[in-house]
Amino acid sequence: MASDPYSTPERLALCRLVTDFTTREIAPHLPDWERAGQVPRALHRRAAEAGILGIGFPEEVGGSGGDLIDVVVMTESLLQAGGSGGVVAGLFSHGIALPHVIDEVVRRRELGDGPGADDLVDRIVTPVLSGEAIASLAVTEPDGGSDVARLRTRATRVDGGWTVTGAKTYITSGVRADVVVTAVRTGTAEDGAAGISLVLLDPRADGYATPRALEKMGWWCSDTAELAFDGVRVPDSDVLGEGLGFASLARHFVSERISIAVTAYSTAQRALDLTLAWVRARETFGRPLIARQVVRHTLVEMARQIDVARVYTRDVARRYAAGEEMILAAVQAKKTAVAACDFVVDHAVQLHGGMGYMRESEVERHYRDARVLGIGGGATEVMDDLAARLLGY
Repeated sequence: MASDPYSTPERLALCRLVTDFTTREIAPHLPDWERAGQVPRALHRRAAEAGILGIGFPEEVGGSGGDLIDVVVMTESLLQAGGSGGVVAGLFSHGIALPHVIDEVVRRRELGDGPGADDLVDRIVTPVLSGEAIASLAVTEPDGGSDVARLRTRATRVDGGWTVTGAKTYITSGVRADVVVTAVRTGTAEDGAAGISLVLLDPRADGYATPRALEKMGWWCSDTAELAFDGVRVPDSDVLGEGLGFASLARHFVSERISIAVTAYSTAQRALDLTLAWVRARETFGRPLIARQVVRHTLVEMARQIDVARVYTRDVARRYAAGEEMILAAVQAKKTAVAACDFVVDHAVQLHGGMGYMRESEVERHYRDARVLGIGGGATEVMDDLAARLLGY
C-alpha cells in the first residue's frame, strides 16, 4: 500500500510549524483583528520569516517550495490551531493573485524575454512572498459575478501602454493591496473570453480611486474592497499576456476550489472539536450534554460529513498535484465540503445553546465565516451548472 503523502516526516513537521505559529502569532490576536477589519502587515512579514507565506511557490522566486498538498496541510493546521477563514483569506490572498504573475514569468522566459521575467520576479513576486507587499486579485464586477467572460472593465491602448477604466467589487485584500492583478477587457465584447487580459495595477497610480472598504457578514479580519479606476496607466510590461487572461484564470480555478474545500472541512473540524469539548463539560438537568443520545448522534453525523469531505478533497488534491485533470472533481469537492461545513457549524451553534450565539464564542465566528464558502470561487449553483456540462447533461 502506498504511503500517505499527507503524513510524510516533512509534512508532519510543517503541521507542527504552522500549529506553533498560529497558536503564538494568530489565535490570541484574532478578536482584535476582527474588530480592526484587517490583519496587520506585520503578520505577513512574520509568516514569511517562519517560511509559511511562500508555501507552494518555487524557491527560485522567493517561495518556500512545496506543492498543493503542502498548502492543504498548512491550511488544515492553521484552522485546527484556532485560526479562521478570514485569516486564510487575508494573509494568503496572494495565493490566487501570484500564480498568474508566475505564469507570465514562465511564458516570458520561454519567449526569451529574460529581463522582462526577472523584472516581474524582482518587482512583484519576491516582495509579496517576503511579506513586504500584499497582492490581490480583482475579477468580480458590481454588475456581474461569475460571468468572467463578459466583464466590462476596459483597457484601452495608448502610446506606451494602456489605460484602464472600470470597477471591481468584493476584492479580498483590496484595501491593503500594493499590487492588484486585475482582469480587464482588451478585446471587443464580441471576443468574449478571448478578449480578457490580466494587468498589474498600482493603487498609488493616478486614476485609481481610494478603495472603499466593505462591511461583511463574516471574514471580518480579511479586508474586502470595492475598487474604481478612471484612466489608470499601465505599461505594456504590466500586461500578463494580451488575451490570455481568461485562460490563466480558468487554469487556476481548480486549485482555488480545492483550497476553499480544505478551508470548509477544516473549519468544520475545528467547530466539531470545540463542540465536543463543550458538550462534555456542559451539564443540564444533572447530566453532561453528551450523555444524551440525540447529542451523540448529532456529533456522529458531524464527524461523518467532515470525514467524507476530507478524504475526498485530499484525494482530489493529491491527484491534481500529480498532474491529473480534476476540473469536475474540484467542483464536486468544493460542494461536498461546503455542505459539510454548513451542517457542522449550524449544529455547533445549536449545541452550544445561548453561548453559541455570543460573539465571545469561537463557533459563532465560524458560523458567520462559513457562509461565504458556497459563494466564493464560483457560487454553488454556478458550479452545479458547470458540473452538468462536464458530465454531458
